[in-house]
Amino acid sequence: MAKFFYCKYCGAKSATISSLTSGSCRNNSEGKRKHVVYEGEEKRFYFCKYCGAKSATISSLTCGSCRNHPKGNGGKHEPAL
Repeated sequence: MAKFFYCKYCGAKSATISSLTSGSCRNNSEGKRKHVVYEGEEKRFYFCKYCGAKSATISSLTCGSCRNHPKGNGGKHEPAL
């Protein structure tokens, strides 16, 4: 089974870390707005570390706003490790 790397802010998927981190991320509001590697393992379900929302993919989790995000309602769900 091939291993993929995912962006923790938007769920973008890549076969290499370098190709992932070279791309722009629509959800990363920090720094250069590049993809940031999700450091957890691939899972059946992902949970938001702020509110516990559950989703089958990082991309579907991170597209929603999180009511408990430190940045307020404008913040997106972020996957827990």
